[in-house]
Amino acid sequence: MKDEYLLSRGGTTNSTKNLDCYLHGCPCGFFSDPIKECVCSPTAIARYQKRMSGPLLDRIDIHVEVPRVDYEKLSEKRSVESSAVIRARVQEARERQLRRFAGSSFTCNAEMGPAEVRAFCEHDEAAERLIKAAMQQLHLSARAYHRVLKLARSIADLAGSDIISATHIAEAIQYRPKVGR
Repeated sequence: MKDEYLLSRGGTTNSTKNLDCYLHGCPCGFFSDPIKECVCSPTAIARYQKRMSGPLLDRIDIHVEVPRVDYEKLSEKRSVESSAVIRARVQEARERQLRRFAGSSFTCNAEMGPAEVRAFCEHDEAAERLIKAAMQQLHLSARAYHRVLKLARSIADLAGSDIISATHIAEAIQYRPKVGR
C-alpha cells in the first residue's frame, strides 16, 4: 500500500507499507485441517471470520492457504529449483519493472494506480474474457480488479512476458480471498 500523509507543517510525505499476516480459519486453528478436526461451531467460525473486515482483506494482494505438510513430502529427495535461479528470475522481473517505469516515480507494479494499470497491463483476449468472468462471478470490487491486474502483471514479468495472458490472470485470481471459505 502507498499512502500520502499530511505533515503538521503543511508538507506531505509518502509511505509504503507491507502487511504480512497469518490468520487461522477459526478460533481453534484447525479449520480445514485434514488430520485434526475443528471443534468450533459454524456460528463461532462465522463470527471469527467476520472479525477481519472486507475492505481490509480487499487491500491484501496475495492470500495463500498453507495446509499441513506431511512428513513424506518434507523428507523426499527430489530436485527443486535453487534459490539462485529464483533470485535471478526475480531480479530480471524487477529490472523489467524499472525499465517500464523509467522516467516516472514508480519502481514496481504494486505502485500503479488505475491509469497506469490501463497503460501497462496489456492483456490478450483470453485474459480479458477471464477477468470479465471473474468480475461477474466473484463480485470483485474495482480495487480488487486493479489488484488482480497488477499482480498478473508481476506474474507475467516473472515469466518474462510482455503481454498478460489468461494463465497469468488465473494465477492472480487464485490469490484472492476465498469467498465463504
